[in-house]
Amino acid sequence: KMASTGHISTDEMEELREAFSKVDVHAHGYISTNDLNELFKVANLPLPGYRVREIVDELSKTMDTNQDGKITFDEFAEVFHGLKSSEVAKTFRKAINKKEGLCAVAGTSEQSGTQHSYSEEEKVAFVNWINKALEKDQDCKHILPMDPSSDDLFTAMGDGIILCKMINLSVPDTIDERTINKKKLTPFTIQENLNLALNSASAIGCHVVNIGAEDLKEGRQHLVLGLLWQVIKIGLLADIEISRNEALIALLRDGESLEDLMKVSPEELLLRWANYHLGEASCPKINNFSSDIKDSKAYYNLLNQVAPKGDEDDIPPIAIDMSGLREKDDLKRAESMLEQADRLGCRQFVMPTDVVRGNPKLNLAFVANLFNKYPALKKPENQDIDWSSIEGETREERTFRNWMNSLGVSPRVNHLYVDLDDALIIFQLYEKINVPVDWDKVNKPPYPKLGSNMKKLENCNYAVELGKKEAKFSLVGVAGQDLNEGNRTLTLALLWQLMRRYTLNILEDLGDGQKVNDDTIVTWVNQMLTQAEKKNISGFKDGSISTSLPVLDLIDAIQPGSIRYELVKIEDLTDEEKLNNAKYAISMARKIGARVYALPEDLVEVKPKMVMTVFACLMARGMKRV
Repeated sequence: KMASTGHISTDEMEELREAFSKVDVHAHGYISTNDLNELFKVANLPLPGYRVREIVDELSKTMDTNQDGKITFDEFAEVFHGLKSSEVAKTFRKAINKKEGLCAVAGTSEQSGTQHSYSEEEKVAFVNWINKALEKDQDCKHILPMDPSSDDLFTAMGDGIILCKMINLSVPDTIDERTINKKKLTPFTIQENLNLALNSASAIGCHVVNIGAEDLKEGRQHLVLGLLWQVIKIGLLADIEISRNEALIALLRDGESLEDLMKVSPEELLLRWANYHLGEASCPKINNFSSDIKDSKAYYNLLNQVAPKGDEDDIPPIAIDMSGLREKDDLKRAESMLEQADRLGCRQFVMPTDVVRGNPKLNLAFVANLFNKYPALKKPENQDIDWSSIEGETREERTFRNWMNSLGVSPRVNHLYVDLDDALIIFQLYEKINVPVDWDKVNKPPYPKLGSNMKKLENCNYAVELGKKEAKFSLVGVAGQDLNEGNRTLTLALLWQLMRRYTLNILEDLGDGQKVNDDTIVTWVNQMLTQAEKKNISGFKDGSISTSLPVLDLIDAIQPGSIRYELVKIEDLTDEEKLNNAKYAISMARKIGARVYALPEDLVEVKPKMVMTVFACLMARGMKRV
């Protein structure tokens, strides 16, 4: 939260961000004053035309504080907070809810007094997706299939099994299946499952700060759907990046470099992919997955383009019946289009009404699922492209990115270096570690067309200054230009110190402010291991850590009897056995309540930095004594 919106509660801030994102469908970080008028039209509010114009005029003047025709989230949040008891704010909230078909939830937020709501359409879409995805999973047969017209989903999430399974579906091998409690569940083993699910969701980049095990056990609709959407979206967008799908290079535009394309977010790439195929069909392009797809015509042409043509031996052709395009009624045309999508096995996430209403979230999911099944792209035979420059995200980079996203930074980090080039994310992280940021010194988007990078560079210079003077970080040789240009080594050096400080701050809070360093953690770990009659470690570089036995022993010392040692290989370990131990250790750490971000490979390879975070998170769990 920036200084200007610091007096808004966390719950209300989340609701405002959700509302803003429903209008800012392109995720630019701002909306135009024209979007306000459009929102009232779509909502079909029972207000005279002159009153709608007055409200739009009033909002435009008060929100658009710098008179640039764009309303940023900060401007929106600040003015909305001041108006929230007035007719204008009530009308705006009503418009948002009506546009999305939201259902009110019993009870209100204790912090803000605002009523929560959830989308019935999203509930139906997620239930259908889960039913299909897990229909053959024997561990879920006691729950599935769920009835999408009931509240089955909110009850089913209560034991943690479905959520664990969905996390593994989105990011395979995140959770070791051996750690999920599946039979003869008790309140204690259910709590463990929910700990495992929530901490694993955080590890893959979900923002779960305001969601607890009790929320899932009680089936709080808006929180359940919000978390499920994060998990599902991460899985849907996982392969929409060049390092995983080189054929995406076909989407390069004239004059654009490979580096430019690698900076494009998955959502933008998905839109570009749809327009690529629409262009191939000589059809009008779209600007979004909301208002521009309501008539289903773009979808019809997209389906026709990506459907298999029989030019590959193992895939039979599937002909798309285009006659539905002549249907005059939008709803009937949408149904006809979805019947064709069903022929491709891609009728997921949207109902005809979701298409006609332009639900941006569900339509994004619909198109992402279509891309994953039928990308219909071929890697171009272009000798000018330097294929060696395509580097996949390293484990270290993925860990930092997921950690930042789990803290709820905004906007979400997709590409580590590109999304940090204006330092706004860095400033939010500074506030997470109690380093004060003077937001009056920070340039905020939208940046001017001329001098845009200069504004970003000024931010980066201030970020380095804060790191050196306020955080007392070791940033020798690091300049603002390094963050702005995405210097990997130096950017990671800053991120590591931010993550380390964040972890140590948690320990210091639990220890009543007592300073903590690496030696403090090692000493505590060895005290626990000694008490449990286990072997000590010499430090975070100890070779025995490659077996994960010290981590497993520490977990068992913190929660006696939690480790099933019959599942652990102890002597003469192969590389595969070490990795299996590590997977079990990381999942067990999360299961007992430690929010671990490191990956199993970090233990096997004994990466000291990541090993330190594992032991620090376990120390934090041990100090809580819960």
